[in-house]
Amino acid sequence: MKKLRKLSFHPCGNYRENYAQELNIFETDFGRFWLIIFLAVLFLVAPFVLSPYMLYILNTIGIAAIAAIGLNILIGYTGQISLGHGAFFGVGAYAAAIMATRLGLGFYIAIPAAGIITALVGMIIGIPSGRLKGLYLTIATLAGQFIIEYVLIQWDSLTKGTMGITLPAPQIMQWQISGDKAFFFLIFVSLVLMTLFAVNIMRSKYGRAFIAIRDNDRAAEGMGIPIFKYKLLSFGISSFYAGFAGALWAYYMVSITTEPFNLGLSVEYIAMVIIGGMGNIPGAIFGATFITLLVGAITSLGLNMAPLREFVFGLVIVLFILIEPKGLAEIWRIIRSSFRLWPFSY
Repeated sequence: MKKLRKLSFHPCGNYRENYAQELNIFETDFGRFWLIIFLAVLFLVAPFVLSPYMLYILNTIGIAAIAAIGLNILIGYTGQISLGHGAFFGVGAYAAAIMATRLGLGFYIAIPAAGIITALVGMIIGIPSGRLKGLYLTIATLAGQFIIEYVLIQWDSLTKGTMGITLPAPQIMQWQISGDKAFFFLIFVSLVLMTLFAVNIMRSKYGRAFIAIRDNDRAAEGMGIPIFKYKLLSFGISSFYAGFAGALWAYYMVSITTEPFNLGLSVEYIAMVIIGGMGNIPGAIFGATFITLLVGAITSLGLNMAPLREFVFGLVIVLFILIEPKGLAEIWRIIRSSFRLWPFSY
């Protein structure tokens, strides 16, 4: 009888007994172990065995993932739709380029400073969110996209217009960061840090406020959450991520012009969020990977026309909404659960 009583206290699953356990990033040590293995393979093996083209693809995915995580915080967690993320990406790229060429700042200052400048611009564009939502807010952010595009092209004295800006190679001490392999480490260290930052935001009171606003903004306001303040904060955080990613992209590309930062880029980021899974941080990385590889496939087939690309993105978004609305993150969860339960089906 004593033996049976003792056995009855052993848990048969993961049960949370306090708030600290509820806020854990990983439920088990198994998840931590495989994440460490994955990161070790990524940093110690991938840059030394992959071809320059594959490293370029990986670097592009890493930059896109940072921007997509920011947009997911805004759309997936706060429920605020934005069609200006591509323009914010461009603001970050030009802010870093101007600080690097005219002020002579190092990349370790220019990149985060570009994110902060973009956050301020994003919060200005997000001011209408205090009174608008849904389609009306979408139109307001679309107007912001066009305004920023116009400024980047027409303010020749600052942005050099269509001539573009060439950035100096970033340096740490005497070590110059150039080439796909060197940028691989810079980009993916940044991605890991920005992902951890986003995860911890969602575990804080700010993340819970964002989710409350997304689910029911009137109820959130009734509970004492200042929704306008948190909506602006969400726009600021999302824009910071876009600006940070844009600054990284500017250094990686060396020379930038205004053409890439158009509405099509904003549509790409929205596709990443929807396809990856809204309200899911790993989903943003899955979506960035999927869309970047899709763009690469379209380009390699010689079909890199803007209308065709937008058609393909729209078609893929519709298919995911119909087949799996929660995106690739949900598919990954199902696969993980299948391995966890194997060989049993229940």
